[in-house]
Amino acid sequence: MQEVYSAQTSQVLSQSEASKVLRNTYFLLGLTLAFSTITAGIAMAAGIGHGAGLVMSLIAMALIWFVLPKTANSASGLAVVFIFTGLIGAGLGPVINRYLAMENGASIIMQALGGTAVIFIGLSAYVLTSRKNFSFLGGFVAVGMMLMLAIMLFLLGASFFGYQFSALHLAFSAGIVLLMSALILYQTSEIIHGGETNYILATTSLYLSIVNLFTSLLHLLGVANDD
Repeated sequence: MQEVYSAQTSQVLSQSEASKVLRNTYFLLGLTLAFSTITAGIAMAAGIGHGAGLVMSLIAMALIWFVLPKTANSASGLAVVFIFTGLIGAGLGPVINRYLAMENGASIIMQALGGTAVIFIGLSAYVLTSRKNFSFLGGFVAVGMMLMLAIMLFLLGASFFGYQFSALHLAFSAGIVLLMSALILYQTSEIIHGGETNYILATTSLYLSIVNLFTSLLHLLGVANDD
């Protein structure tokens, strides 16, 4: 009887901790998205070029690869997250300015924002209401991230030498939408089932999913409107 009671108590505590991680994650996610919006606006107003935007994005990625893993369990991890998201936001400034200069550019941006919100909220709500465990997506997400990085480096190298692969760019953007959708399902599931207990790392993962969703939808919609 005592063992059953202890197991039930442990389960309640585990659910309580998961709920706390979820609340902290969504709160920090909201703050970082707002901060990124501000830094993107500043970069747009300052007219920062694509080269500077790319450098800031690379610095941001270096922070989460090399610095965040060492600071995620301390208060300094929060500072790293805000520096990272601020740089990503500023790096998006030149991209948004480029689309604003296009015909129907503002409409394309709003459609991409709306699509991103619908996908993120819809997938998150599904996991939270169904309580389904999507841990089986872990392998797919890991392989997909490595493949995404390899293709991205190839496309960057090709563009540097003046080669353009329009069809591959489109396929890449569509693949990112699929991969980020899987990552949202996986990460949200990990939080509610206790697989992810660090809200800083969870926030970073979901933030990257949202940003990559937005930029990929922006590219797909931009090409569609050109046609």
